[in-house]
Amino acid sequence: MKILIPVLILFLSIAIYGMDENLNNLTTLKSFKSMRTSSVDPNFEGNGDARHIAPKDTLVIADLKGPGKITHIWFTISDNERFYGKKLVLKMFWDNEENPSVEVPLNDFFLQGHGKDVIIDSAPFRVTSEGKARNCYFVMPFRKSARIEVTNEGNEPVNAFYYYIDWQKEKSLPKDTIYFHASYRQSFPTEKGKDYQIADIEGSGTYVGTMLSVMNLSPSWFGEGDDRFYIDGETIPSIQGTGTEDYFCDAWGFRKFHGMYYGVPIYDGMNTGDKITAYRFHIPDPITFKKSLVMEIEHKGAVALPDGSWDGYQERFDNFSSVAYWYQTEPHKKFIPLPKVNDRLYNTAPSTIIIDIEDTQPTISHGHFASQDLMGLINGKQILFNSPEEKAVIEIPFDIPENDSYYVTVHTMTSWDYGVFDIYLDNILLKKNQDLFSESMATGIEIRGGLRDIAKGKHKLIFKNVGKNPQSEGYLVGIDAIELVPIKK
Repeated sequence: MKILIPVLILFLSIAIYGMDENLNNLTTLKSFKSMRTSSVDPNFEGNGDARHIAPKDTLVIADLKGPGKITHIWFTISDNERFYGKKLVLKMFWDNEENPSVEVPLNDFFLQGHGKDVIIDSAPFRVTSEGKARNCYFVMPFRKSARIEVTNEGNEPVNAFYYYIDWQKEKSLPKDTIYFHASYRQSFPTEKGKDYQIADIEGSGTYVGTMLSVMNLSPSWFGEGDDRFYIDGETIPSIQGTGTEDYFCDAWGFRKFHGMYYGVPIYDGMNTGDKITAYRFHIPDPITFKKSLVMEIEHKGAVALPDGSWDGYQERFDNFSSVAYWYQTEPHKKFIPLPKVNDRLYNTAPSTIIIDIEDTQPTISHGHFASQDLMGLINGKQILFNSPEEKAVIEIPFDIPENDSYYVTVHTMTSWDYGVFDIYLDNILLKKNQDLFSESMATGIEIRGGLRDIAKGKHKLIFKNVGKNPQSEGYLVGIDAIELVPIKK
């Protein structure tokens, strides 16, 4: 205890010092002019405050003349297309450069891995409204100009894109000012004999953060890989780690949590098909480089051996994607091409089966059901099952075309009047006491049913109501789709 108290005081001091600095900065007169560009209705008295982005179109959301600094970005989006956060691409250009300094799928930029709309609570990024209100607080300086644009690489229009870009018009910037950068990479799956590369930077600057998303392609723990920072051409990295969760400041595996400088906003578990997203910001401990920086991480963990035993430290081949964040002098090294939109998605293969509940003939033992339009669903609609009483049983029939092993996911949502359910695939219990209550409505909820051997023919997904959360006002449930991904054992 005597050791823990000084450590706790140190961490609290760091956090309080950061807040005090921001508050102290308010006590002096400023030389900049406060500015904003936003999606506000051009009609001063109107309320048409959103922009539409057609498929394959690009929306320029900022075209600023410097010198200046962007200090805050806010987005919220209405888009009914599945994985829209992976299909919208965010780009930023400084000082009329040809190659963007930021090129990242929009959700990944805001630490929302796997195309999910999830809550984020960190120092540079904060996302609220069940994953819909995205904020960035990284400072982004520019001398001549700043251009920010969003491209819709999906097949459906963005119904409404709202944005604020808050910035400061400066008289000049210090000579040693460096520029914000962020780049996306992925390897589906990781390559044999090669560490997964997160950043390959040329120039002088400071590395400030990493976001890593992983989808398990085999069961058990993926994260024994060490992080490695090769600074200024090193062949042996001067910064080396001891394990994936160790680099992300956690220990003994992962679990879901948020923090100012590190966190795990997505953690499903360690089964095949499970997903994690972790972030780590080097804000109190930046990594500097004068000529170059390469950041890589091993992809090692637990692997089943041919004799049925397990080895806890072998090369694994899972789906990795990442975002690197840093500041550097310009010009920067041109980024590797962003993967094509379908290549950024996991479940677009022809063999993946998506069963839209609207296309089935569901039944409910008592109550009624109706179609409901909502954003954040697979096709923008779900079936809302409305029962005024508990113990209702919902049966959703569907067909399977081939015998196979399928990773089963049920797509649903949570709300203030939803109940608690046991969920079955035929007579197999997938989830017990699944509580679908939340204080506000949230779409994109994935109920993972695990890897199941499913025979060709007719089957039923069954929801049995077993009560409700004490805070809930009802026994309802909204079901979007059943997703079945064939997995070769």
